[in-house]
Amino acid sequence: MPTPSTDLLDGLRVLDLTTTFMGPYCTMQLARLGAEVIKVEEPSGDLTRGILDHDGLGLGPIFLSANHGKRSLAVDLKDPRGRDLLLELAATADVFVTNLRPQAVARLGLAPERIVETNPRCVVASLVGFGPGGSYDGLAAYDDVIQAVSGMAAVQGGGGEPAYVRSAIADKTVGLVAANSILAALLARERTGLGRIVTVPMFEAMVAFNLLDHQGGHTYDPPRGETGYPRLMSPFRHPYATSDGHLGVVVYTDRMWLSFFDLIGRPELAEEPRFRTITGRTQHIDELYQLVEGELTKHPSAYWIEALRAADIPVIEVRTLGDLLDDPHLREVGFFEPVDHPVAGPLRLAPYPATFSPTHPVALPPAPLLGQHTREVAQETSLSPTDVQTLLDEGVLVETIGAVR
Repeated sequence: MPTPSTDLLDGLRVLDLTTTFMGPYCTMQLARLGAEVIKVEEPSGDLTRGILDHDGLGLGPIFLSANHGKRSLAVDLKDPRGRDLLLELAATADVFVTNLRPQAVARLGLAPERIVETNPRCVVASLVGFGPGGSYDGLAAYDDVIQAVSGMAAVQGGGGEPAYVRSAIADKTVGLVAANSILAALLARERTGLGRIVTVPMFEAMVAFNLLDHQGGHTYDPPRGETGYPRLMSPFRHPYATSDGHLGVVVYTDRMWLSFFDLIGRPELAEEPRFRTITGRTQHIDELYQLVEGELTKHPSAYWIEALRAADIPVIEVRTLGDLLDDPHLREVGFFEPVDHPVAGPLRLAPYPATFSPTHPVALPPAPLLGQHTREVAQETSLSPTDVQTLLDEGVLVETIGAVR
């Protein structure tokens, strides 16, 4: 079964100065692996607190998922006292992560160089829209913008009108790249004793992501063909309709096509020169996928599932997002983690999906209310209880009072 959370990163402190999707998704991976993550929020809170927050608690479903296991410190970083508090915390941190625009971070006096100067062992990860020095450097970047400029929207449009993937794929992909890069920098620190500045640009990360399979003939210099992987670009590559439903089917290898041709009573197709090799099939993929499309409509889904699985051809039912909540496989492997949130109530959260053996599973605290841990975290610095209270009274620090049962 998946590991909801583990203690592999126990003892690691992460200062999480991120908001919306990409940064919180990155630091949530670290929290799930056992790191202590302090979520640093402005007094108004992370924007995602309000998305689909029908109860007005600042605990929308995206926030609950992306910030599970973190502590919330709400602080006004525009006030020098708030900035000084954060710098003192940075001196104790192993990792400092931000996805604020570099200009904004510099104005706050929290540039990566300043953090490393404060704490040479700290890994400082800066998640930016575009890499420094290029024409787009400094431009605002959200998932939609990066999908547009990285080629993703054009690929999804299939040569027609550009279209977005209906998931924040850039935010989440780059969040994973960032988490992976942070872990690599931490490993290097174990060897050298020094942290380093890690810059993770969304644009460059998603261009690399897209070009893996779509650079095509332009991988060679000079080019030997067009961009785009024909199999993935085929308009006939989609879930196929049967006589009573839809199936995901992949006929891919030589053996699979031979089996499929036999299954539909067309064994002679295996002798066609254009279908004998993967090179030929790739060049004629539209024709093949149209064949699959036409054949599958002739029988119900149950027929095809039995026949294709007997031929060892991958096939499975199309599932909706709602179906996943009661998917038999996910239920049997114990996928969803039940969480009793003290304010939002009972939750079902997706866990960390990998497993580790051996490991020590740990139960993380649920996503925090805004400023739920402000006083607690502030008192871990050199500030006296009186100093902390003064900052709370003057609005430099914000805490939630009386909402947590």
